[in-house]
Amino acid sequence: MNWKYIFNVIGVLIFFLALAMVFPLLTALAFNDESIRPILKAVTTTLLCGSAAFLLTRTDRVDYISPREGMAIVAIGWTAIGLFGALPFFFSNHFGSFTDSFFESLSGFTTTGASILTDIESLPKGLLFWRSFIQWLGGMGIIVLSIAILPFIGVGGMQLYKAEVPSPVPDKLKPRIRDTAMILWKVYLLLSMIEIFMLMLGGMGFYDAVCHAFTTMPTGGFSTKNASVAHFQSVYFDVVFIIFMLFAGINFSLHYKLLKGDSLAFQRDPECRFFLGAVILLTLLVTFNIHGAVYSSFSDALRYSAFQISSIITTTGFATADYEQWPTMAQVIIFLCMFIGGSAGSTGGGMKCLRIMICLKYCYKELFSLIHPRSISTVKIGGKTVSEDVMRSILGFLALYMFLFALSAVILGGLGVDFVTAFAAVAATIGNIGPGFGMVGPVENYAAIPEAGKWLLIWCMLLGRLEIYTVIVLLTPEFWRK
Repeated sequence: MNWKYIFNVIGVLIFFLALAMVFPLLTALAFNDESIRPILKAVTTTLLCGSAAFLLTRTDRVDYISPREGMAIVAIGWTAIGLFGALPFFFSNHFGSFTDSFFESLSGFTTTGASILTDIESLPKGLLFWRSFIQWLGGMGIIVLSIAILPFIGVGGMQLYKAEVPSPVPDKLKPRIRDTAMILWKVYLLLSMIEIFMLMLGGMGFYDAVCHAFTTMPTGGFSTKNASVAHFQSVYFDVVFIIFMLFAGINFSLHYKLLKGDSLAFQRDPECRFFLGAVILLTLLVTFNIHGAVYSSFSDALRYSAFQISSIITTTGFATADYEQWPTMAQVIIFLCMFIGGSAGSTGGGMKCLRIMICLKYCYKELFSLIHPRSISTVKIGGKTVSEDVMRSILGFLALYMFLFALSAVILGGLGVDFVTAFAAVAATIGNIGPGFGMVGPVENYAAIPEAGKWLLIWCMLLGRLEIYTVIVLLTPEFWRK
């Protein structure tokens, strides 16, 4: 393990984060609010620490980094970014402790959207913008952005890309990984700009439009309003958010193909069909379940079910209704949506539709083999055979995901959290969703979770964002052996 190079790259990432803090600082200056001083202190501290880490670990050019080093850079780098990203919150008077500041920061970077704030609208504009901006940075991936704009991180870029991008089989759109990273960020920026325009077209102010677009495209869910998107009470805004949440939940390589002229890119992709089909089916099931029981109008039932299903399945976490007041069937469907997630290569969290598809096909293959024991069958997606290596990786991921989910829920329950909240909070954080049920429902927050429980959920957020393996592998003895 070349620790000198690892911490040299992490120093660059921290320095880059300090530069990113200039944007909320400019926002604070524009509104002349109280966050100028805490953000300025955070910029100075982060800049000094990043520069020191980089200069003290300067090393000769590295031509190759191993997969272990790539995973170490990503896991440690994300933790460091979360810690330094918490400084603007910690230096202000709006967060009670560093635990709460770090929770809010990592919840932002991992695009979880779980918040400890009880009065969001009391925060100054600079800090609110930082909450949104860190979600936007974390959505497509800070290290992927670094690969795109910092040439020397292209060394071992594929190892870093694979360790950060949420996909069982990361797409490589161009021969050079730096070009792939640049394309993904360009598409991401374009969709964000279009959403800002669409929100402003409906009458939303520029500041709120930017903040909400910056939390929709990364499927983050932080809002500038206490009531989230429900604050606006607008059918137009609900539709815009639904459209862009679904865009964010689709593999970004398909957006690139669509922009390049492939009009059937979505239709030809089996995972995209599965994802959109699941959204439509589950929306209809919830609509019929809440129609009459909660909403007398079918159009209202369809509107609110479509928004909540799209928000949870894409792991965005916006809310326009208190789904805890809905019938049990609708609540169970929403809880299951927390595990499905978006498409591979999207900004969504959860297990990912591709893994679920492959798992279902594998189960069918095993049933087929029981009936026809001499037959030779393979699992195929889009006409291509899924290799044994990918299959083992996916089944291992799903098993680890459910084991860590159950273990974390048991530990959280042991800390005094009630049954429903324990399971919902872990599902909502390991899936990078945000709102859950019970104490962390759509009209509640995570402020009442015990401090030890918050650290456990911080761990869950990181596990979910970095797809389990990148984090958990650091805890295995084999990782540290030569």
